[in-house]
Amino acid sequence: MNTATSIFDTLYFLEAEHFYLMEIKRNDLEEDAPVGQRFKWLKIEKQTNLITELTFSSMDSSEQIEERFFEEGFLKFNLTKGTFIEKYNSAQYPLENREPKSLPIEIDKMIQNFL
Repeated sequence: MNTATSIFDTLYFLEAEHFYLMEIKRNDLEEDAPVGQRFKWLKIEKQTNLITELTFSSMDSSEQIEERFFEEGFLKFNLTKGTFIEKYNSAQYPLENREPKSLPIEIDKMIQNFL
């Protein structure tokens, strides 16, 4: 769970069988820092704890569906579930949309070390 002194806030927290996808907003940068530096999408491998930053391309939002396009793939999700499709092997991964406040403290610490 993010604390008031955390260097980031979790905006979206999605879970697949073998990894997490999440969007964070960095709190340790100036408000006028470039958007691409303040907002980041991360993929965290569950088995290895490897964190990789996804390269954001564009997004589309509606009342019910959110879509994010990355160099590494495509993410589509709603309030409860989603799908991530990898670009290079076209693998599809079902996701559960978790409450951002439910981020485990171990992952919070890993991300803080990563940043």
